[in-house]
Amino acid sequence: MRSISLTFIDFYYFNRIFDKYKLVTPFDKMICKKHFQSILFSMALLNLMVFVYAPLKGENIKTDEISGTRAEKNDTVQKVIYAMLSMQRRAWEQGVASQALLELGEKELVILLAKDAVVNQKKDGRLGLNEGDRPVADPASNGEPVLQAARFTGDNSLKLAADRMLEFLLHKAPRTTDGIIYHNYIENMIWVDAFYMLPPFLSISGYPQEAVKQIEGYRKILLNPEKNLYYHIWDQDRQKYERKLFWSVGNGWAAAGMTRVVKSLPDSMINEKKIIAGYIKEVLDGCLKYQREDGLFHDILDDPSTFVETNTAQMLAYTIFRGVKGGWLDNSYLNYGLKMRKAAYSKVDSFGLVQGVCGAPNFNKPGTATEGQAFFLLMEAAYRDMQNQ
Repeated sequence: MRSISLTFIDFYYFNRIFDKYKLVTPFDKMICKKHFQSILFSMALLNLMVFVYAPLKGENIKTDEISGTRAEKNDTVQKVIYAMLSMQRRAWEQGVASQALLELGEKELVILLAKDAVVNQKKDGRLGLNEGDRPVADPASNGEPVLQAARFTGDNSLKLAADRMLEFLLHKAPRTTDGIIYHNYIENMIWVDAFYMLPPFLSISGYPQEAVKQIEGYRKILLNPEKNLYYHIWDQDRQKYERKLFWSVGNGWAAAGMTRVVKSLPDSMINEKKIIAGYIKEVLDGCLKYQREDGLFHDILDDPSTFVETNTAQMLAYTIFRGVKGGWLDNSYLNYGLKMRKAAYSKVDSFGLVQGVCGAPNFNKPGTATEGQAFFLLMEAAYRDMQNQ
């Protein structure tokens, strides 16, 4: 048994426990510090009391079967966050990282990433653009985090930055003759990735009809109705597919992006919610036909010669957990999502890196990527919320 001694570690631990559970006032703590030797003797009893007291505060302390940790303190999630924040990030990577932190409730980190997206905002309004000048859709993924950071802080400069991003999408972004926004400048192409980058921000910014319009446009151009899967890239000028492949992560982008839109559409658009929920179920069913026994998918869904990829499972698990909680997916999908989640956990290494995702920077082989980290976190946020409903 260790001897009772007054150490900085004991003092730190003492403060953390009392601060976390608000057992005493700051004045009480000041008095306690003067009698700290006697207090240390009862620390073991205090620890026991914390575990009894926590449920009374409404905290979830169930042990998760997959992560093996208490739900409110998942060390794997923390490691994945640290690994994600260590990565260099381009516009969409900054956006999806911020969105993951937003859904986890990490407000301070959201604010910090939002501020940096504004530091890298172009004069035309595109956020987080620190590499080249071509991206049109990707910068919009930063819009919601910047807008929410403005609401958290009351910082009007953040609100103005989000407004400028919105102004770009509504009035400056290059489009097809039908008004569907291209993914990049110069090349007049529609990418499946755009399902996630553009419509969620349009919806949450007060333009839900425009969000629905973009979804309908992407679906019309990219969907294979026989397989209920989306091709990757359409070239509008040449009127042919630039990449006529069922990229698994691309279909994950579509499913997750539409999921975010369903969640954000106003109640007055109940019919549109039902329609888009149907589109999500459609692509889920298309993907699930190709799920492997281990819960994962191949990089090209219908081509088993391509590498086994991790992130698609995280993206679809996120979609399933949000859909079940939202009531627009029935519980029959849950086992598929849980299998994907278990598979994703098996891919997290000791440093918190999610291995085997479609890897940065070229996304042509398995590796690691910011979006792989982010979707692990989005999956966990959705799982937590579903468990707590």
